[in-house]
Amino acid sequence: MNKRATFSNSWLAAALLLPQLLLVFIFFYWPSGEALWWSFTLERPFGGGNEWVGFYNYLSVLQDSRYWGSVRVSVIFAIAASALSILLALMLAVFVDRRMRGHQILKTGFFLPYALAAPAVGLAFRFIFAPDAGLIAGINRVFPGLWNPALDGNDALTLIILAQAWSLVGYNFIFFLAGLQSIPRALLEAGAMDGAGPLRRVWDLQLPLLAPTLFFLLVINITDSFVNSFGIVDIVTSGGPARATELMVYKVYTDGFQGKDSSLAATQSVILMVLIMALTFVQFRFIERKVHYN
Repeated sequence: MNKRATFSNSWLAAALLLPQLLLVFIFFYWPSGEALWWSFTLERPFGGGNEWVGFYNYLSVLQDSRYWGSVRVSVIFAIAASALSILLALMLAVFVDRRMRGHQILKTGFFLPYALAAPAVGLAFRFIFAPDAGLIAGINRVFPGLWNPALDGNDALTLIILAQAWSLVGYNFIFFLAGLQSIPRALLEAGAMDGAGPLRRVWDLQLPLLAPTLFFLLVINITDSFVNSFGIVDIVTSGGPARATELMVYKVYTDGFQGKDSSLAATQSVILMVLIMALTFVQFRFIERKVHYN
């Protein structure tokens, strides 16, 4: 029977834990509590107190068709960006895992996008996919009006999906590569000896063994798409055109900081938090059942 490890100096343990607990309380629980309180009150735009109104703000938000439009766009954005990012990262990881020439350089190059801040990614994609410059301008001259994110909502949504997916590829790539390198080579060699080609080995051997990694990245990518997409949207489209890219997190900003309605913005942030928790619960409750860890 193994003896359980104990930490005899409780004061030292508390001192080591205290900074992290303070950070969590100050930057997570305190703001969440304030947002929850504000969602049940009417906050005056320029201060001066607030008034308790119960569920009035929630009813106002849930009866707003513009808000439901932002929910629809956010769901499409999160699913599309997560699927595209995971697919691209898996393909890159499979190529690097096969130890192609220069694979060490490729590892660094594929991870670099994740090191860039979201506004920088948005600014780069805004110029690369500008309809009046570069390659896109040449395509528009051949096919007039084919691509114009400034006027076409579908083009604008596609552009921020591409930017979000590209920014997450490096993060997903590292996890997929680590998962692939943990698979015994003898298993893949046995598959090759049985006549399985590279694609068949990926589909029948590597993908099932990557199920825990895939599930983890699915949760992280969807959560990130709902929460950390503000920088890309603000730089690339500013929620336009005609609110076609007004995601839930961006609507919180426009209502709270531009519209000076702190109570309405707090209500939307609480709903967004509940939605993310519900999506995470559904993923762990239903999707994780199909994940095998052994």
